[in-house]
Amino acid sequence: MNILENIREGWRSILSNRLRTILTALIIAIGITSLVGTLTAIDGIQASLNSSFEGLGANTFSIGPRQETRRFSGRVIQKDRAIDYHEALAFKKRYKYGATITISAPITGAGQVKYGSKKTNPNVQVLGIDEGYLPVKSYKMAQGRAFTANDIDLSLNVALIGSELAGTLFGKNINPIGQVIRVMGGQFRVLGVLAKKGSLSGAGDDRIVLVPFETGRQLAGDRALTFNISASVTQINDQDMAVGEATGLMRQIRHDPLGQPDSFEIQRDNALLDDIADTTGYLRWGGFGIGAITLLGAAIALMNIMLVSVTERTREIGIRKSLGATPSRIRQQFLFEAIVICLLGGVVGILLSLMLGNVVASAISNGAGRFVVPWLWMVLGVVVCIAVGLFSGIYPAIRASRLDPIEALRYE
Repeated sequence: MNILENIREGWRSILSNRLRTILTALIIAIGITSLVGTLTAIDGIQASLNSSFEGLGANTFSIGPRQETRRFSGRVIQKDRAIDYHEALAFKKRYKYGATITISAPITGAGQVKYGSKKTNPNVQVLGIDEGYLPVKSYKMAQGRAFTANDIDLSLNVALIGSELAGTLFGKNINPIGQVIRVMGGQFRVLGVLAKKGSLSGAGDDRIVLVPFETGRQLAGDRALTFNISASVTQINDQDMAVGEATGLMRQIRHDPLGQPDSFEIQRDNALLDDIADTTGYLRWGGFGIGAITLLGAAIALMNIMLVSVTERTREIGIRKSLGATPSRIRQQFLFEAIVICLLGGVVGILLSLMLGNVVASAISNGAGRFVVPWLWMVLGVVVCIAVGLFSGIYPAIRASRLDPIEALRYE
């Protein structure tokens, strides 16, 4: 009996016991659903979190001088020479990796903004920005408009203000657009109000005044400014490559000697996202463990059913052996049956897990997640099905192959 005929015989045996095959396949399907479904749900939640944190600027990184905070005084001490104007411009011009680059200059972190008789506390950030700052930092406009190229190039006295600042100065009854505010002794016309953003670091991103880049330099007067370089990659997963390219280019621009440490620091804005990724990693292991336990139970159930099948077909095995079937052919038939039953259950389980996993992820993320097709986990599910089939079928197959043909023919 050749292999092809053996496979046909195994397939006929499966079809002749449809109800038992369906019930056994459902046991496997439940195990695969628990494994692949859990992993799919976790991937969907992770994708939703990535999308949400990208909206908060978690896919950006910034370049600036290294700093350290004194333990007792709390003072921030700058360890490196500040990035100057020409270095910042050179980096923006020469950086070729697929990322959006913006240059900004912190004018003050303790500014006070006035409108008529109203004034804020001296805790307002004032920044000079270029045209790329808003998209890189994921700011959106709530009212008015953003800076145009003319506003930036002509260094006009115009400003964009944060939502918290707009509420403090204008309340609900005054439209901020077109109003004139005083910042650091200069008058600025408000062009727009930034949408509420929040911050991963609590740095007050809604308590801010943005002015054109060169206008900000003029506000600083003779004070030396530190220029910050920020970059935004399209996807968080591209950040490692982008940071590596930025490090090499900045070392060239700063003329850092070979073998010496960087004279600058690159800070990523996705530290919280990394912590969440670690947590979801643990969840994956937990889901894998739960699925493995479920599949172990399914494998034991399948082995029991295959042993029953061997008992029921003892006389058939005796006839096949008397006609010349070798023990290896008998083993192949029963292994084939076990693997096929597992694969049938696996296909159903993968389809169920694809639907249930995405439904769970969508429910947890309030519909913000996108549909995830976990190709890796689907392939893993197929491999696990084959492994379960081998595990469950090997002992019944060996037992069937060792039956004595004479005793098997006498079996009733």
